[in-house]
Amino acid sequence: MATTKITAIDVGTTKICTVVAEVTPENELRILGVGIGPSAGLNKGMVDGVQIATEAIYSSVERAERASGEKIISAHIGISGPHISGNNSQGIIAITDQQQAISNSDVERALESARIFNVPNNRQVIHVVPRHYIVDGSDNISDPVGMFGSRLDVETHVVTCSLSAMQNLMTCVEGTGVQVESLVLQPFASAEAVTTPEERLHGCVLVDIGGGTTDVCIYRDGAVAHTAVLPVGGAHMTRDLVVALRVPQPSAEEAKRAYGHAIPSLVDETEEIEIPSFGSDENKIVKRRQLAEVLQARTEELMEMVAAEISRNGESALLSAGVILTGGAASLKGIELLTEEVLELPARVGRPHHLAGLSDILHDPAYATSVGLLQWALKEQSININPKPSTPIGGWISKLANLMRIILPQ
Repeated sequence: MATTKITAIDVGTTKICTVVAEVTPENELRILGVGIGPSAGLNKGMVDGVQIATEAIYSSVERAERASGEKIISAHIGISGPHISGNNSQGIIAITDQQQAISNSDVERALESARIFNVPNNRQVIHVVPRHYIVDGSDNISDPVGMFGSRLDVETHVVTCSLSAMQNLMTCVEGTGVQVESLVLQPFASAEAVTTPEERLHGCVLVDIGGGTTDVCIYRDGAVAHTAVLPVGGAHMTRDLVVALRVPQPSAEEAKRAYGHAIPSLVDETEEIEIPSFGSDENKIVKRRQLAEVLQARTEELMEMVAAEISRNGESALLSAGVILTGGAASLKGIELLTEEVLELPARVGRPHHLAGLSDILHDPAYATSVGLLQWALKEQSININPKPSTPIGGWISKLANLMRIILPQ
């Protein structure tokens, strides 16, 4: 019996990671191959050079094919960037035959009704995620199938993206010969990899700090309550070091990874480090505490932006499980301590878990999205996604067809 293979491609601002896995008989993931390469042609998670971005993706895919021995035909792709927008929406349908229990088709009609709202022609719905259901006024129902009632409401979180940004990303991936099987919002994927059902149930904030952006996803009662993409990431920390220390970008990045710390007071004030620099001198000596002070300032700014998103969505007191930090910059020493200080919530660094096979390299916050894309695809048998954009006329026809499905029970 042939095993099911799943491929995920995380197209990030600083790196591109392709992971091939197979699904075991126990319905778990076994990593077959990983291909990691530097990113190019992307800025803040968005394509700004199609040809060089395509070449960078192809390099990552080729490495994963060599490592796994598998030809990659299609893949699940992570999408992020400042163009992403999340809104809560409600869908309502009537159950005409009250002698029949609510069915899966009724739930699908309710979700479709939540999907229909005023979306501009230059934007595309990529996710309609149910938060909870209401049957005849009884709310907070997680699964209404099998229940009886005359009216079914669903509270959802609808994610939309820029149509052009989506098309550019898909063009780059398909330019490598890989078909886009689905587009998945990156923080949704990361949450699958590094958070637990209990954390999502009691309320938590996922903060995925990538190279060009930081994704924020707030969970309450086990469901998505709010999403946001902040235009600050690990690359901004590195750029601050370039300016403050007057060193090349590769030197600043290496120093950040090896000696960086988010809490200057925890660094020995006499400790000095040697960094390759600009100018006639090959290297320069700097205080490690100075490095930490620069990183602290940018990290505090980022966490204050996260705090604003939490305040926009409601009371932080409802987030008992606190903050889960992931993404490449989450490896910065002391970042969880600074997060707890700024947000006044418990914090931890999240790493991918529950993997078999060639998974050692993926046990790092930088690969949360890559692993999460696999887990999302495994969990969601039918992802609510329409990656192929419609023409304006086709869009009206699609909306009309959806409306008829809602009005006329199946």
